[in-house]
Amino acid sequence: MSKQITSIQNSYIKQLVQLKDKSRERKKSGLFLIEGVREISLAVKGGYQLDTILFYPDLISETQLNNVVHLNTNRIEISKEVYEKLAYRDTTEGVLAVAKCKTHQFENLKFNTKTPLILVAEAPEKPGNIGALLRTADAANADAVIIANPKTDLYNPNIIRSSVGCVFTNQIATGTTEEIISFLSSQNINIYCAALQASVDYHTQDFTKPTAIVVGTEATGLSDTWLKHSTRNIIIPMQGEIDSMNVSVAAGILIFEAKRQRNFK
Repeated sequence: MSKQITSIQNSYIKQLVQLKDKSRERKKSGLFLIEGVREISLAVKGGYQLDTILFYPDLISETQLNNVVHLNTNRIEISKEVYEKLAYRDTTEGVLAVAKCKTHQFENLKFNTKTPLILVAEAPEKPGNIGALLRTADAANADAVIIANPKTDLYNPNIIRSSVGCVFTNQIATGTTEEIISFLSSQNINIYCAALQASVDYHTQDFTKPTAIVVGTEATGLSDTWLKHSTRNIIIPMQGEIDSMNVSVAAGILIFEAKRQRNFK
């Protein structure tokens, strides 16, 4: 029989609220919250370790939970009040998981091909943009996503939500711009920087070799360090009145051009 918690004043529930709301608590504890059947299933498939499952039985039964997580996973039945306190949205089927964070180091990246395709984003800040970049990388089956100088931790609930769980499906590494350039160079991976300066049209380049497509923020673009180490700066020809587009849209155009050149393999 599952343990039950019905009060939002419970000390464990208060701790989980802190995990939901505070990046420093996630970093300190090495834990974070996941909402929803799909997201939890993707986390399990992605090798994430679940600490505890919390479920509201009016929305999901223990039998249904057995299709999502292992029988031996610690489970807590919670009241509607507790569920509403912890849930970030109201369409997550009545289930949340407390999971252990992963370390996102370069040495953990494993490439199953000699011509990896990598999406690099420098200093993305908006969770919605980060989530969209992760969805794009998943859709293209990119070999990895690398985030330079991250401004937001990956386990922010808004990133998990906006990525629809793709934070769990991608290989992800983080580091400084300098560390990432050094890693890419050590792996003989070509660096294509999306930039306005000294650029050529993106579709004129050969992305069939080991390739990193690098995008910056919409406000400031990429730092000079990236531009100095670029194999080639690339640009999407703009035919309207403005000279920029949403970073995730730009990344999608560029990474799917690489996939087209690779016959979508």
